[in-house]
Amino acid sequence: MHKFLPYAWFEGRCIDFRDARVSVATHALHYGTGAFGGMRAIPDPTDATRMLLFRVDRHSQRLSQSARLLNTELAPGTIMTAIETVIKANKPKQPIYLRPFVYTSDLGIAPRLHNIETDFCIYGIELGDYLSPDGVSCRFSSWTRQEDRSLPLRGKISGAYITSSLAKTEAVASGFDEAILLNAAGKVSEASGMNVFIVRDGVLFTPGVDQDILEGITRASVIELARSIGLPVVERPIDKSELFIAEEVFLTGTAAKMTPVRRIETTELSPRRPLMELLRTRFTAITEGRDSEYAHWVTAISSSD
Repeated sequence: MHKFLPYAWFEGRCIDFRDARVSVATHALHYGTGAFGGMRAIPDPTDATRMLLFRVDRHSQRLSQSARLLNTELAPGTIMTAIETVIKANKPKQPIYLRPFVYTSDLGIAPRLHNIETDFCIYGIELGDYLSPDGVSCRFSSWTRQEDRSLPLRGKISGAYITSSLAKTEAVASGFDEAILLNAAGKVSEASGMNVFIVRDGVLFTPGVDQDILEGITRASVIELARSIGLPVVERPIDKSELFIAEEVFLTGTAAKMTPVRRIETTELSPRRPLMELLRTRFTAITEGRDSEYAHWVTAISSSD
């Protein structure tokens, strides 16, 4: 059961979460014409009156770009200001997940993105671990990841997540925690809402942006962090069979953070994950504001008046 934050950003102001409602005729509800973001905020370990947000500028920029794919303008600064307002209104004391959402709020029935009203909202929930930090089991989905030529995959378009939803439910119903989707070329694309990394011969591999992935912010952060400490990273197509023989497999995402994969289908993977653990330890220190080298990745927002 989700524990929602008491206040949400809706129609340009903070209101009671229970009053942030849309009509059953809302265009985005019927056609998936929305785009969302997701970002974590945690209490500052050194100052309980502050919340630390990881790469909020990048998240705001990506949502702004996603909005443009919906033929609407939403400036990153507008998003960041609203996020700060929401945090100050809620004064959270626990780790939270914020969900900003831009959507077609018009009540028309024509599937279109021109001459249509749009709006922007933010709500939040208290959130600990989305997936088990000890590892998850994965199966290959029978569903195929969409292609960018049929849907703008550079944005987090809400309608695209029907495939993720089908894949996730299929995985759970068949006894697994998570699904891995292949693209139309039969190469590994991503999980239901996370990017995929593997380690082979001490090299970190991940599908490139040409493999119909979402350009994950956690993914980009892991790549930059790995290269900064001398770990080789290669972005290239990954075959299905490589996951069975990889030394390590892990998933990255805002909600999932860095989650190891312990089993692929019926194949148990090694419980030793030295490279992932090295990166996860550093990544955790950064998000908690304990790494001065990457202090620019963390934004502190006072949750007090």
